[in-house]
Amino acid sequence: MTKKVYTKIIGTGSYIPEQVIKNEHFLSYKFYDQATKKPIDKTNEEIIQKFNEITNIEERRWVTDDQVTSDIAALAVKDACDSAGIDVESLEFIILGHNFGDVPSGISSVDTLPSVANKVKDVLKIKNAGCICHDVISGCPSWTQGMIVADAYIRSQTFKRGVVIGADVLSRVSDPHDRDSMIYADGAGATIVEAVESESPTGILAHSSRSDSTPYASLLTFGKSNKPEFNGDDLFIKMAGHKLYVYAISHVPGVVKASIDKAGLDLADIKKVLIHQANEKMDDAILKGVFKLYKQKDIPEGIMPMSIRKLGNSSTATVPTLLDLVLKGKMENQEINEGEYVILCSVGAGMNVNSIVYKW
Repeated sequence: MTKKVYTKIIGTGSYIPEQVIKNEHFLSYKFYDQATKKPIDKTNEEIIQKFNEITNIEERRWVTDDQVTSDIAALAVKDACDSAGIDVESLEFIILGHNFGDVPSGISSVDTLPSVANKVKDVLKIKNAGCICHDVISGCPSWTQGMIVADAYIRSQTFKRGVVIGADVLSRVSDPHDRDSMIYADGAGATIVEAVESESPTGILAHSSRSDSTPYASLLTFGKSNKPEFNGDDLFIKMAGHKLYVYAISHVPGVVKASIDKAGLDLADIKKVLIHQANEKMDDAILKGVFKLYKQKDIPEGIMPMSIRKLGNSSTATVPTLLDLVLKGKMENQEINEGEYVILCSVGAGMNVNSIVYKW
């Protein structure tokens, strides 16, 4: 048989910030309604309890004041290179998926010049001028979109080895007067990808995507604080939570099925679904939607690992971080074995959806 070039993950890494922020942290906050800009007429205890019931988030991680996105992204790359047993100088590309760049402590302005990938290269002191750098800004699916770009680089034989990173520091762009801000967290995950020649399919087998900007672009945006007089013209993440939920459960299952179909597989072949950690109930509904498309009711126990309960929603970092934790045996009763098929999937601002089928 003729050998073909495939994109294989040879190492994973992550950086989980040390600061643990439990739900109780928000008891002293003053929350305002996004539509009316008036204080919410409920106690913080009630707001937090309802939040926990909807999302299942108990705590999240935040970076320290001296860290920015490029710092934690570089730490994830180091971890991934150690895992792969390679030197950073052997990387031919750095693709970094993020949303807000390097946002310093105390400032909510976005910093993306130069690209955060270039800043990561600088932090890592990589001297190889042939290692090209660029960012992918595609909402929460920025890492999965970056993996799709990397697959194109490798299959076209433009490059042989690189790193794809998902990193965000959402604590710096979260409105302290918006209850939705309790969802957001900080973190970074990275995957070393490499070209391999194989007679049988391996690595990235297929992927499917969609972008719905009209009329969905406004579901996740940058806007002013819910408290009218807070921080003047500073901008923060704003989310139309219910509409986003409806969009996700309506569209993500079809994209996942399309990727499985492109790979020539059936749902029964899939052993793990690693999905963006946005909201545990939403992810459960998406998974049920996938099984419904195949007219299946019984969902295998443990098929969808979840990290959101302890790590929150770190946007682009959730899927690569989750992958790293599973592969390194850091999630109870979760593992990925050689030869198994895995879904890597995300949905977010745009609205954008990506699903990748990967053979381990």
